[in-house]
Formats: sequence, C-alpha cells, structure tokens
Amino acid sequence: MATKLSLCSVHDFTISFNKFSKTHRRISHLSLSPPLKSSSYCFSNNISISTRSKGEASLLVSHAVKEDQGIQTSKENQSSDSNVSSSKLVLVIGGTGGVGQLIVASLLSRNIKARVLIRDPEKAKSLFGEQDENSLQVWKGDTRNPKDLDPAVFEGVTHVISTTGTTAFPSKRWDGDNTPERIDWEGVRNLVSAIPPTIKRFVLVSSVGVTKFNELPWSIMNLFGVLKYKKMGEDFVRNAGLPYTILRPGRLTDGPYTSYDLNTLLKATAGQRRAVLIGQGDKLVGEVSRLVVAEACIQALDIELTEGQIYEINSVEGDGPESDTEKWTELFKAAQTQ
Repeated sequence: MATKLSLCSVHDFTISFNKFSKTHRRISHLSLSPPLKSSSYCFSNNISISTRSKGEASLLVSHAVKEDQGIQTSKENQSSDSNVSSSKLVLVIGGTGGVGQLIVASLLSRNIKARVLIRDPEKAKSLFGEQDENSLQVWKGDTRNPKDLDPAVFEGVTHVISTTGTTAFPSKRWDGDNTPERIDWEGVRNLVSAIPPTIKRFVLVSSVGVTKFNELPWSIMNLFGVLKYKKMGEDFVRNAGLPYTILRPGRLTDGPYTSYDLNTLLKATAGQRRAVLIGQGDKLVGEVSRLVVAEACIQALDIELTEGQIYEINSVEGDGPESDTEKWTELFKAAQTQ
C-alpha cells in the first residue's frame, strides 16, 4: 500500500490521525525552503543540422549561449512556467535516482508541483530539503508491488515520468530482488497498468540498443537481460493506450548527486556536453548528460509532436537548448523528419 509523506517545518510538526485512510497513510509534513535565485540565459538563433556517417540517424544540434551554467531557468522562464503550469502535478517514479532527482529539482525551480513515489522517503529530505506540500509530495511505494500503486497515488496527477532502472550486470544494486526483470519489466508493467486514462502524458526513460539486444556489442550488455526487459517495458507502454513518449538515452554521464540538497542539484552542470543530439530508429550511439535527459523528460510533457514517439538522445560538447521549449521542439521535430 502506498504511503504518503508530506513535509513541514519542525515547529509545526504534527501527525493528524483523522487524515489516515484505508488506502494510504500520511506520515509527516515538511515545509520547503523558498525557491532559489536562478541564473539567466541568453539564447542564440544558431541551429545547425549535422549528417552522421552511414547507418546513423541525421541529427539536429541546437546551440545556445548561457551566462551561467546549471539547470536553473531564467527568472522570466520561471515566471512563465509558474503561470502556465499552475494546474500541473507531475508524478516522478524513481525521483531520487540519478536522473529522477534532477527532474524533481528542475520542476521545483519552475514552480511545478511534483509528487515522488520512492522506496525510502528519508532520502528525499537529504536531496530536496524541507518543502511544503504545495511544492513536493513524497509517497512511499515500490512499483514492483502492485498494491503500492493504488488509485490514491494518482489522485490529481496530470503527468507521469518514470526513471527507474538498475545495473546491467549483477551488483549490490541487485540486492533485494532489484533485478532488470523486476524493475524494467514487472515494475513498468505494474505502473502502466495502474495509470488512469486521464493522464496527459507518460514519459518513460529506457535505453539505446533495446531493439538490438541479440546483436554485438549489445548482446554483451544484455547478458543478464537488461535490454530485453527494457524493450518489453517499452512494448507494454506502446500498447497500453496512454499518451506516451519514450526516451532512450546513451551511456549516462554527470551525477548522480547523492546525499546533497536542492541547492547542490540546482547548481549541477553538464560541463561542456550541452549540445543535444536526438534521433530515431535506435541508431544513435554515444553518451548523454543526466541533466540533458532530465530536461528532455520535462520538455516532452508538453510538446505535442512527441506524443506516441520514441527518441534516442545523446549530448556532445557545445552549447545546448537548455530550457528553451522552441529549441527542443525543433530538435524533436527534426528527428522525426530524418
């Protein structure tokens, strides 16, 4: 059964037994710190298309120049996002993972209400500090357990992003039955089966190479089934009748930023790898910054042409689109026309 954790200031710490229900339990309430001051960005209009070698997709690279690095948005963008997204409630599955934590931090910086479903609610405190319920709601739950995905989890939710995953080869992360089959297949299946039809967009983070898990070198990565099970999860999403977008990142770089607070997450940068490459057809091979993947997930929530589409995504050295929706729209559109 899913458990809801709400956070409030220590002096106002209370547990209301009147609010306990049969479907879920409210644990505690934490208040969040006010939004951080953000940096400003100045974007250029320089957009170029690069044609890759034979066998690779033609990809669009969008260039942008910013005054300060990081995942912060400009004051103007924050104000605009706050007005446009005031009715949004984004449920992030795996919100304390490498990509998920950056998605949550970026949603908070945009004043978009977020709800996270995670196994260890205490981890949310160390990453995001104290947030009030109007900014961040923390629920305890595990997608491997269908009982944790009762309708209360999705009450009021408008969009869902799933970033769950585990290692391709046996490791300590597999402890507790945390295998690719349980996470990338059974967990995704349970989640998608529970999502109500009122959801406006479901974004799934998958992986490049899922359609080639029987071919070298992908078959080596798939020795324990990670690519096969991710593909099974993708197929279930595609056939579920939900408005979906699937993102297949290359090898992830930057982070994860564990045991930090929101201030640290908002100052995270992609270094020099900010230019974005987007393709289709599972032909793209390379690396991608976790910050780029996080931004792509958020952008895909509202860009209509991404509905029902699957994209591979990488990042290379150069200036990128940052949070400019028009530039992201052009990137996604160009990938579909190659």
